[in-house]
Amino acid sequence: MKAPSLNKRKIKKRKLHKGAAPLSMLTAYDFQTAQLLDQTELDMILVGDSVGNVVLGYDTTVEVTLNDMITFGAAVKRGAPSKFTVIDLPFGSYATIDKGLESAIEIFQKTKAEAVKLEGASPIFLELITRLTEVGIPVMGHIGLTPQSVHQQGGYYVHGKTNASEARIYKEAMELEKAGCFAIVLEFVEETLAQRISENLKIPTVGIGSGQKTDGQVLVINDLLKLGPNQPPSFCKPMADLFEVKKEVLNKYLARFKNEENSNNDESNESLH
Repeated sequence: MKAPSLNKRKIKKRKLHKGAAPLSMLTAYDFQTAQLLDQTELDMILVGDSVGNVVLGYDTTVEVTLNDMITFGAAVKRGAPSKFTVIDLPFGSYATIDKGLESAIEIFQKTKAEAVKLEGASPIFLELITRLTEVGIPVMGHIGLTPQSVHQQGGYYVHGKTNASEARIYKEAMELEKAGCFAIVLEFVEETLAQRISENLKIPTVGIGSGQKTDGQVLVINDLLKLGPNQPPSFCKPMADLFEVKKEVLNKYLARFKNEENSNNDESNESLH
């Protein structure tokens, strides 16, 4: 298996304000999509628990299980062995430090991923991050909008607009770095706050819906390629509309299939006379 061209140490050096190229990250959930990404210049793959929304049809990511993440994560890693791959720890899999350690170790052993990602920066999560890094598992943090706790947060909105929210998110970012994260996802964080965090951290930030001043960007590949019928989020401008392309191709096939069947039926009927 070809080793990834990027590793944790190289990623940690990719700071935009120091002149480094921005980090690119896309989601993948299956073997063939991973094969495609493996042949691109993409820096990192995220096997996100967003698989629950875009692949499994769930309303939220809360329903995604550890076994789900292992199944999809292993498939992606088999398809993209040369890409640095991060896998989400799903809801409930790190409710305690011991459970989080067990879950992350199982993901590492069964998927061959390079890192895990977890949401939040509560004291228990900070301790878990430190413990994980101590046993050799790189961790990507995730603050701002955290989909696993969207009900507790009160829905989908930009975070960091109030003084209290701004101070809390900034503090969380600094604490995640201190705990040992090699990078942090900033989701739906107010743009100027995301920039300030990015400029003051030694580790890179990866933004989604947080402006263009983070050290990298992550998008759901289903949004970027518009693989489904729904309109992608406003911060994602699709590069294609593959849903319509695939629908058109399928309709062409079905029309040809029906014509061929009718033609075959006509020939069969003629042979009977």
